[in-house]
Amino acid sequence: MSVKRPPPPDGVLVVDKPRGPTSHDVVFRLRRALGTKKLGHAGTLDPMASGVLVILVGEGTKLGPYLTAQNKRYVTDVALGVGTDTLDAEGRVTETTPLPPWLEDELSRLGDGEPAEEQLPLLAPRIADALAAEKGRHAQVPPAHSAIKVDGQRSYALARAGKEVELAERPVEVYALACRGTALSPPGLRLELDVQKGYYVRSLARDLGKHLDVPAHLTSLRRTASGSFTIERALPPTAEPEALRAAIIPLVEAASLGLSIAHLTDDGTRRARLGQRLRLDDFTTPPPIGDGPVEEHASAWIAPDGQLVAIGIARHEDDGALKISVLRGFVSAAADPSVPPCTEEVEG
Repeated sequence: MSVKRPPPPDGVLVVDKPRGPTSHDVVFRLRRALGTKKLGHAGTLDPMASGVLVILVGEGTKLGPYLTAQNKRYVTDVALGVGTDTLDAEGRVTETTPLPPWLEDELSRLGDGEPAEEQLPLLAPRIADALAAEKGRHAQVPPAHSAIKVDGQRSYALARAGKEVELAERPVEVYALACRGTALSPPGLRLELDVQKGYYVRSLARDLGKHLDVPAHLTSLRRTASGSFTIERALPPTAEPEALRAAIIPLVEAASLGLSIAHLTDDGTRRARLGQRLRLDDFTTPPPIGDGPVEEHASAWIAPDGQLVAIGIARHEDDGALKISVLRGFVSAAADPSVPPCTEEVEG
């Protein structure tokens, strides 16, 4: 007789998604391996991309909106001289242009090594200028083949139907962009970048090509970090179930990797579990106060016994009064089963 396995611990699992499957394919496999349907992910990777995929397990699914808001780090190969309709290697080739002699010369001087930052302008001045322009970019046009909605329809569906898609620029931030050598087949550049949520690396290929007067597209994309979750702690999704369970980062630690931490008093813990508004004296370590986007100013609230009670926010109302309220409560934090934890979003 088979013995039913207990559910996996709540938290976050970092996996190394291989090239090929969708992010949903990976989640489906892990649901079976871990024996739970309560599984999600923070930050989709395209099928052609590999690397860090943050898997949310059990109560960890409530951390999703806050972990997806974190910066992302990638290594990518950009092919020069060939353009595709999707701006990556999965698309149809739409343009092929011989590389101009000056670009071939700069690529040959770079070689296949990793140039020091100060050497790049000397070895490849026009490539260095193009990368500097992209590093300073603060607005970006997303690819037509993206999930952005246009008049209620996905942009990629319109593009696949042959319709002209014009998307507006969106604000972006590039925190780092460096050349890590050349990609040889087809000729191009290997780049490492650290970017804000919502940045399209495929658009980088398109825009970099414009700077260099050639079409361009991505031939590979690997995410090496999503916020504080790095490739060094990632397991393959095909790992043994027990290894996957053992690698789940506990809820409190996972929250601390993506959010500021505030510590509650006993009274504050009770109020938070009831979804009530709190005061500063309900904390031994108060939450940060911010009036920007919720995902950027929310904090994780920890009970005196070390359990994660809630995610909440402290901000000023229009009249200047400070409002401290619960955004999400955690079932696993309820010490008294007679007190129902707040699991619905509260106005904040």
